[in-house]
Amino acid sequence: MNSLPPNHVDMSQPRALIFDCDGTLADTMPAHYQAWVATLKPQGATFTEDQFYGMGGWPTQSVAEWMVREHRMTVTADDITREKEARFEQMLHTIEPVEAVTTIARQEYGRRPMAVATGGMRRICEAILRHLGCLDWFDTIVCCEDVSRHKPAPDIFLEAARRLNIPPAECLVYEDTNPGIQAAQAAGMAVIDVRGMGSSSKWKMTSTGQAINVNGGWHMS
Repeated sequence: MNSLPPNHVDMSQPRALIFDCDGTLADTMPAHYQAWVATLKPQGATFTEDQFYGMGGWPTQSVAEWMVREHRMTVTADDITREKEARFEQMLHTIEPVEAVTTIARQEYGRRPMAVATGGMRRICEAILRHLGCLDWFDTIVCCEDVSRHKPAPDIFLEAARRLNIPPAECLVYEDTNPGIQAAQAAGMAVIDVRGMGSSSKWKMTSTGQAINVNGGWHMS
């Protein structure tokens, strides 16, 4: 019988799951982008999709501060943040789940600890999850207000692990942006890039390999 080396973590059965919200559990990214474009247009500011997705995981306030500096706006970042989030909330009723991910969360609910770790505001994140009917699935939700450093820093994932009382190395993260994936890796966690998820059982992962769902178990290859 093969024995595992000391300190080896068997990630075929992670002890906890941590999910990003926007773009991972919820298909919100198009609505967020539309809200940004509509907010910035009166200021004469452009925001390309590449820029938007490159800042995935950033809190709205941080993006607004960058925009105000970059475009030398006369309005404040607080003004931009309030307007952008208000525009997004008007589109909340159109948000759909990312079925491939929410199906996993639904199956794992009650089986192992789960958290949401998002760069979004708590009020917005909880509204999204409530709209999708999955707010109660998670043991804790860590939002931008809860940490001082945001993705790609590891703090938000480390805080989620701390609240779940699970070592970071035994947590599996679901993410959809490069900054989020970098944050999970920096936290010492395995991470699945949900942008590669589809109807098949194989999903794109980071450069460390693939994660394959086989009969409800996680097998790294």
